[in-house]
Amino acid sequence: MSIDDPQLQSYYAARAPEYDQVYQKPERQKDLRDIERWLPTVFAGANVLEVACGTGYWTQFIARTASQVLAIDASPETMRIAMGRVPKDKVTFLAGDAYDLPSRLGRFGAAFAGFWFSHVPKAKRHAFLLRLNAVLMPGSKVVLLDNKYVEGSSSPITETDSDGNTYQARQLKDGSTHRVLKNFPTEAELQSSLPGIGKGGTFLTWQHYWAFEYAVTAP
Repeated sequence: MSIDDPQLQSYYAARAPEYDQVYQKPERQKDLRDIERWLPTVFAGANVLEVACGTGYWTQFIARTASQVLAIDASPETMRIAMGRVPKDKVTFLAGDAYDLPSRLGRFGAAFAGFWFSHVPKAKRHAFLLRLNAVLMPGSKVVLLDNKYVEGSSSPITETDSDGNTYQARQLKDGSTHRVLKNFPTEAELQSSLPGIGKGGTFLTWQHYWAFEYAVTAP
């Protein structure tokens, strides 16, 4: 997320202690075990940049096989949880803005964004991917992982704006309700984002989740 978005900052700060409950839904367990086995194979031996790491749920699986992971998030509350579940010698954490990745980070050989791309407004998708490419070496592998909309399992869509972005109203245990942008991109939308950014886009699906994998092209 953007560190300049107070609405999202407030939401993730309040949600941090209960964030991982989404991974406890019974109907999603088979998918999660399959993805947890698959993801480490993708990043074996790589120097990985993880964008919007949240509570580090996926960081812990990537770190099993990656050479190093730099995990970035704008929420101190979720990062504190993430720091407690990964090996300190393999993972470094940095507070930062997913839309403004600093060039001083260097160049990475792979990147991962889990459950982030669905929160990127449609008008910002291209700019986000371009900025991500700027800190990746040509040929780097990028994986975007997110959930599909499944009736009865996903929070209902409550609003659609003039750009086609969809929103959910999410209620937390403290009783607060938050308007959260949550898009569900199709394979065609993801493939259409690749020109000038990447090649070889592969779309994988499970019952409740999708992953999009591509290789970064030279600028």
